[in-house]
Amino acid sequence: MRSCPRLALLCALLPWLLRAAAPRRPAQPLPPRDPRDPARGADFDRIYSGMVSLSTENIYSFNYTSQPGQVNAVRVYVNSSSENLDYPVLVVVRQQKGVLSWQVPLLFQGLYQRTYNYQEVSRTLCPSEATNETGPLEQLVFVDVASMAPLGAQYKLLVTKIKHFQLQTNVAFHFTASPSQPQKKDFPGEQFFVVFVIKPEDYACGGSFFIQEKENQTWNLQRTKNLKVTIVPSIKGSVYVKSILLSSLIFFSFYLGCLLIAFVHYIRFQRKSIDGSFGSSDGSENMVASHPIAAGTPEGSNYGAIEESSSSPGRQMSSSDGGQTCQSDTDSSVEESDFDTMPDIESDKNVIRTKMFLYLSDLSRKDRRIVSKKYKIYFWNIVTIAVFYALPVIQLVITYQTVANVTGNQDICYYNFLCAHPLGVLSAFNNILSNLGHVLLGFLFLLIVLRRDILHRRALEAKDIFAMEYGIPKHFGVFYAMGIALMMEGVLSACYHVCPNYSNFQFDTSFMYMIAGLCMLKLYQTRHPDINASAYAAYASFAAVITLTVLGVVFGKNDLWFWVIFSAIHILVSLALSTQIYYMGRFKIDGSDTDLGIFRRAAMVFYTDFVHQCSRPLYMDRMVLLIVGNLVNWSFALFGLVYRPRDFASYMLGIFICNLLLYLAFYIIMKLRSSEKLLPIPLFCIVATALMWAASLYFFFQNLSSWEGTPAESREKNQECILLDFFDDHDVWHFLSATALFFSFLVLLTLDDDLDVVRRDQIPVF
Repeated sequence: MRSCPRLALLCALLPWLLRAAAPRRPAQPLPPRDPRDPARGADFDRIYSGMVSLSTENIYSFNYTSQPGQVNAVRVYVNSSSENLDYPVLVVVRQQKGVLSWQVPLLFQGLYQRTYNYQEVSRTLCPSEATNETGPLEQLVFVDVASMAPLGAQYKLLVTKIKHFQLQTNVAFHFTASPSQPQKKDFPGEQFFVVFVIKPEDYACGGSFFIQEKENQTWNLQRTKNLKVTIVPSIKGSVYVKSILLSSLIFFSFYLGCLLIAFVHYIRFQRKSIDGSFGSSDGSENMVASHPIAAGTPEGSNYGAIEESSSSPGRQMSSSDGGQTCQSDTDSSVEESDFDTMPDIESDKNVIRTKMFLYLSDLSRKDRRIVSKKYKIYFWNIVTIAVFYALPVIQLVITYQTVANVTGNQDICYYNFLCAHPLGVLSAFNNILSNLGHVLLGFLFLLIVLRRDILHRRALEAKDIFAMEYGIPKHFGVFYAMGIALMMEGVLSACYHVCPNYSNFQFDTSFMYMIAGLCMLKLYQTRHPDINASAYAAYASFAAVITLTVLGVVFGKNDLWFWVIFSAIHILVSLALSTQIYYMGRFKIDGSDTDLGIFRRAAMVFYTDFVHQCSRPLYMDRMVLLIVGNLVNWSFALFGLVYRPRDFASYMLGIFICNLLLYLAFYIIMKLRSSEKLLPIPLFCIVATALMWAASLYFFFQNLSSWEGTPAESREKNQECILLDFFDDHDVWHFLSATALFFSFLVLLTLDDDLDVVRRDQIPVF
């Protein structure tokens, strides 16, 4: 019976023995990899060579472990000696969350059906980052190499781990890239990827396309770029606040200074009123009686002037017209025809304006209300132009900025990327903020002009003889237009800097031309109030100039025919304006001047004024100014014809500025030559204007970007910020040029304040 326990134990172990003896599948671990069989697992940093065909396909698997807080990136290199584009080597890379594929040779399509074939291609795979929640992650990458070539295609495969994939703040990283081998880098924290893509042609990035004499489709296949990338932290919000406050305080200090000067003038006026000394001297050591018109004048000082007792048709003296002169300027019933209807008025103008010595009384004969109303049209016209001009401009730049933000294309706008600080949707807020000075100072100039206008109106209503018959006639319409132009210059310059490029450069330059033109018109109007150009003719001339500028930018780069036509127009316009200025607007072409009659008449005038006068012009001062002015303008025309500058807009602006400076210098010289004085305020403004323009032009010519070249060429000119770590050189140009324009306007406004106590028949015209 001893065998019974053994039998029972055998019966209990029998099922287990049967299960153990039964055949089963192998264990989970993979058998050792055969190094000669690349279809299995593969190693990093090892080159695999092989051949694939219609019946052969190779698959490589790579695995690695990514730790939390660590980003591992993998780069795949594939090279093929096959140049058969019909049967390329096809590469498919599979990851946990993505698939990437390409072919070798890699084909790029260029301009004019030009093709570029690259035999070596590499790509960086997007990494999957492990987190603390997931712990270490096992990453598996499959590389599938195949081809439909019947006879097979050879290849080489290399897969590596990128050692320096993550960029660090303020640490420069150097590397190379090519069209077939772009780079991708990662920045930790607020994570983003930086991708560098090289194009085989410059044309794809907005550059020019160079065609070789011999057609060679592999002439730039070896193109590589050496790159340096640095991630720097953006400026803090406190820098924005400090820059905004400081720039605002600087320009509001001008308001404080003007208030202080106005207060000092008010105190001095009150003291003079109490002492009874106001108006006791005319400023030229000629004592004025209680009724200044009755005061004696130096012998011969009224040569060429109209006697007070003569009642000429176009002039209404305060001593004879009662209160008519003191009516409001806003009287809409005032028309020039009401006062200028005598049939001999044209001959009277010819007699007066062609005298050898002219005084202001000769050219201020029209009723003040008529002339003032004429000049107010300048203000209303520029307001209308500004509204119709600015609205589409603002709409367009908003579209540009939106497209740049949505597409991320940084080649649309030509910024100084080394000093472009964004705010909200704006990519370069600092370039926009720096135009604040134009707006604030333009508005301040309007307030100064308004104050003078109100004081002058009050003086007229009080029948102040100094306001009616002394000094330069006060007409403020052009001054108001200049203030609006300065404000619009700031607005449109800000619009331009929202997205500076080739298509919107003329936004602010248009008002630069208008500012220069208005300053010249105002300087001429000062002593020629009755014969200045009408607002409609002036703005039509500005429109023609802007049209020529646009044509010059489009056609002026290489087209000789444009420069020939432009130079001819420039010289002819200079001669025509010189003729009108020399003869005070009395050289006219009537209906009898047909065919060659005008040339015969011009020859007779030249003979009368020069040859018959023994080579001495009738109006020497004007002739000297016009000769110098024509030499300057002809020099500009010759320079443009010979050198054909690419920046036609700046070339045109240079013509305006040089003519303005020349005329202003002539005016000041003639003023001093006539024994007139420069009061402290205009003298200070002249010095400040010179200093501000000299400093501002230095920063203007720094040239931090240029839409005349490619975006890449423009970036080569970018520079760092120089002021408060927020403003660049061009921003400083905005600040200084706004200040210079403001002081320039004040020069024109106050230049002849010394003549406020001088009779108009003693003020010479030049």
